[in-house]
Amino acid sequence: MVLVRLSVGAIALAVGFGMAAAAAAAPSKPAPAVQAVVDCRGIADTAQRLACYDAAVDALAKAQSSGDLVTLDREQRRAARKQAFGFTLPTLSFLDTGEKPEEVNRVQETLASASQDAWGKWTFRMQDGAVWRQIDDELLSRNPHAGSAITIQRAMLGSFMLSVDGQPAVRAHRDN
Repeated sequence: MVLVRLSVGAIALAVGFGMAAAAAAAPSKPAPAVQAVVDCRGIADTAQRLACYDAAVDALAKAQSSGDLVTLDREQRRAARKQAFGFTLPTLSFLDTGEKPEEVNRVQETLASASQDAWGKWTFRMQDGAVWRQIDDELLSRNPHAGSAITIQRAMLGSFMLSVDGQPAVRAHRDN
């Protein structure tokens, strides 16, 4: 008999991957208030269809004003996705709907400030408030400065590569 011991971290990682896969595989269903509006299309009688639309739109407006339904346009989704980029949040996959893979896997930022710790690793503070920390030992040929163009791209196994002003990228982790 073989006894296998798994750390809590390994179990959490496996559960996280499972949740992410389930979220990615689940088809997107409209909210009931939205589905009610869509369902009205199937009514043949004009007067009944109009009555259905009136009732469904009224319910939709009430759901939105009460906070039971929140709508986001493409730009709002992009802004939310950019703020969340670098965090492991598999339940936010709805923000990626209709986007090209390169838009989902890369963000462009502007550096507000950068500093080095005692081991020479960089901490990058972006103008939008995000903080990224270098986690590898690679060196930058030119020091970053306020206003530097930052490109952060998803890499293998949930890691991220951060490039400063087009230099070769360093591996980084988002702190906040």
